[in-house]
Amino acid sequence: MPVQTMMWLGFGALMTVMFVIDLGLFNRRSHEIRFREALAWTVVWVSLALAFNVWIYFEMGPTKALEFFTGYIIEQSLSVDNLFVFIMIFAFFHITKVHQPKILKWGILGALAMRAVFIMAGIGLIERFHWIIYVFGGILVVTGIKMAFGGEEQIEPEKNYLVRLVRKFVPITKRIRDDRFFIRKGGIRAATPLFLTLVMVESSDLIFAVDSIPAVLAVSRDPFIVYTSNVFAIMGLRSLYYLLSNVMEMFVYLKLGVSVILVYVGVKMLLVDIYHIPIGFSLGTIVGVLAISIITSVTIGSKKARASYRA
Repeated sequence: MPVQTMMWLGFGALMTVMFVIDLGLFNRRSHEIRFREALAWTVVWVSLALAFNVWIYFEMGPTKALEFFTGYIIEQSLSVDNLFVFIMIFAFFHITKVHQPKILKWGILGALAMRAVFIMAGIGLIERFHWIIYVFGGILVVTGIKMAFGGEEQIEPEKNYLVRLVRKFVPITKRIRDDRFFIRKGGIRAATPLFLTLVMVESSDLIFAVDSIPAVLAVSRDPFIVYTSNVFAIMGLRSLYYLLSNVMEMFVYLKLGVSVILVYVGVKMLLVDIYHIPIGFSLGTIVGVLAISIITSVTIGSKKARASYRA
């Protein structure tokens, strides 16, 4: 059996076991995930990602290990912006913390499938049409600039195509019934607001993938490296959401930092045929931007928030 096939099978087996343990065993029933539980699972997923990175170092070499780690950091930093969207979606549909884990669990499953399709399509396009890399780079630069200077994102389900499609063909109940996505009402199968919320979460991740996948492809075009770094970031996103959901207001400059990262990665793609920016420099830049935005948020941002509160 080819080594590459064995690596994919081994990774698939590892993720299956971890998925069953995390989402099937410990979080099988709907319950509110508190800070300590979220912190524990965040540590588990980060530690597992770092251990996998060490394995890549010894099996595939230092360059691939650096690509994986950079891709993982990019995906984690960009996913923070998605956390803001999740918070707004749950608030709009009045989803309690007890019901949020189930939605995120199924959202993760959908995200893993979508990322596989996007990654294979992206790599295939770049290999067949080299010029498409400039399109990806331009998308990232424009997205980063819009994120930096745009206003607050608005959640408008009535403008979401998938939500309108569901409402057109499936009856929707007004109330949430336990933690079910579908119920039978008067002999008719109807969807609950939980299912509409899941549709919104999946559609937001679809839009998010349009930015995040090209960003990681700027670092590596190895399908194994790109997909595994994405999977580890996504699998840890659920616990990271509960870890940060109550303190997201503190990180007022984090979104600006993410926009700078998007612009940087986009420029890196646009310069690919002129100058190759070393992967180590890219990693240092991304980590540095994240550190500055977090430190600035915690110091300057928190002072401004306290001052406005007193006023």
